[in-house]
Amino acid sequence: MTTRLSASNKALGWALLPIILTGAALMYVLFVLKGGPHIPLLLGCAITALIGVFRGIRWQEIQSAMITNIAESLPALGIFMLVGMTISSWIAAGTVPFLTVQGITMISPDWFLPATCLLCAVVSVFTGTSWGTVGTIGLALMGMAEVLGVSVALCAGAIVSGAWFGDKMSPLSDTTNFTAAIARVDLYKHIRNMIPSTLPAMCVSLVAYYWLGPDTSTSTFTASSLNLLSASIGQHFDLSWWVLLPPCVIGITIYFRLPAIPGIFFGVVAACLVAVWGQGVAPESLVQLLMNGFQSQTGQPGLDALLSKGGLMSMMWVISLIILAMALGGALQATGSLETLLLALLKVASTRFRLVLVTLLAALGFNFASNAFIAYTLPGRMLLPAYQQRGLSGANLSRLLEDGATMSAPLIPWNSGGVFVAGTLGVPTLLYAPFAFANWLAPLLDLLWAALNWFMPTSAVKQVR
Repeated sequence: MTTRLSASNKALGWALLPIILTGAALMYVLFVLKGGPHIPLLLGCAITALIGVFRGIRWQEIQSAMITNIAESLPALGIFMLVGMTISSWIAAGTVPFLTVQGITMISPDWFLPATCLLCAVVSVFTGTSWGTVGTIGLALMGMAEVLGVSVALCAGAIVSGAWFGDKMSPLSDTTNFTAAIARVDLYKHIRNMIPSTLPAMCVSLVAYYWLGPDTSTSTFTASSLNLLSASIGQHFDLSWWVLLPPCVIGITIYFRLPAIPGIFFGVVAACLVAVWGQGVAPESLVQLLMNGFQSQTGQPGLDALLSKGGLMSMMWVISLIILAMALGGALQATGSLETLLLALLKVASTRFRLVLVTLLAALGFNFASNAFIAYTLPGRMLLPAYQQRGLSGANLSRLLEDGATMSAPLIPWNSGGVFVAGTLGVPTLLYAPFAFANWLAPLLDLLWAALNWFMPTSAVKQVR
């Protein structure tokens, strides 16, 4: 018994070693050197591979796992490229300027942050994509925030709260369908069971956004200055109805349930056509615009900074980071680190509250070390029997996987969600994450309900496996 226990502790130590070393390198570079996460993640791949080889795992196996994990991210990388082109083409088409003008005309600064959160939530529910919401309406809302003098970190946090709330609650979302399938529960039962954590978190967030919003009595932005800016945008863009063609095309692709990549591509094509025929953009300049972004040359520094964004190359920092993060996740899988840690956590889940805590920690931890879909799959597959043995519905597991993995994805600087938001909105993850209230309040509410034994549905038949 002692030998077995010591062997188990030794395996856990080896599993923790590459994660601790990589985490230490990340924290040092991010917080002390104020650098990016790329080099620490690359170093983490090397550390994990060296430890794996030392423990007898062949390099070819580790390399194969890294390549496989990177390959799984290729659709996401394609979306990143298209989102970069969407940003620049939608600005050139006048779509983003039009939405900006409408927003600053219709939305009071007092209600801007709550309205931002709600608008992103509605769009995300109906489209089923947080990324699409951030890359389209989120971009326009960031422009409005800069014009209205609202903190960009607060605005990005409100966008993330709304977009990920909608994504999680949408029956069209891939993550929502995936977690329901992993936990073997009906999709709509899964969505209903997320209400106890999601709805209160959203309500608290809306109150916080209103309270933290700008004080209009001290704001430097007067109605006349906003009208002047709107007029300036109108002088440089034709804001006729056809500038809404690109979002209409996106809406049509969503209605017919086209996959994300061709759907976004058609939106880019529509924007290019509007830019050429509606805004007078030279056709030969489209390639440069899509590659390097839209460059505004109005002669007004504030407006030029607002509208000079996007392009495929603007996403290369993001794409390289995702490749490194996925490679690290593959190396950790190949060396058995992730599964060993999960088994160790499962041993301490002796009570209902501990089981909930372990599920949230596992989903969050796997998101830190790899990506959201691994954070659904491994904990979901290994923890489901524990819920069944306690007579708990799989809907509890699916809700916790969503709150632990889906909602934490945009809060982690090297996770694809965090990288995407930071790259698209131009706000570092660590700046907006504290203000994405709905994202981190939901798992805290899960712990409260577990402690009170509220909103923990039981299964019809207790199963023991």
